[in-house]
Amino acid sequence: MVTSMDLPRVRPGRRILAVVAAAALAHGALLIHPDPVRTQERPGTIRQFTVSARKYAFQPTVIEVQQDDLVKITFEALDIPHSFTIDEYRISKRAAPGRTVTFEFRADRPGRFPIYCNLKIDDGCRQMRGELLVRGH
Repeated sequence: MVTSMDLPRVRPGRRILAVVAAAALAHGALLIHPDPVRTQERPGTIRQFTVSARKYAFQPTVIEVQQDDLVKITFEALDIPHSFTIDEYRISKRAAPGRTVTFEFRADRPGRFPIYCNLKIDDGCRQMRGELLVRGH
């Protein structure tokens, strides 16, 4: 039997809670509730993509995910500097030639969102287009 003498010193107002918790634990009846912060996390799958930019094109041109997926992008520029920009998600990442940039975001709203290169290095950059397709529940 657990008594208050077996417990570490706690403030008087919390001693009852400590005794009840210790007794429940001793009898295997204590259920641990999930961390309240974790219960607020959104459901979804982690989706990983490598997107290459080369010769004024993205590969792949379409990234398809489900709403609430966590999207992890590894973006690589293979010839000249390029950017990966999605205005609606406030994403604008730049990669130097031969370099990669990795970032992630939550696809929290369904729809079709244009992906483009916002650099003005070459006229071809302005023609680079892709699409993020987020399917709703």
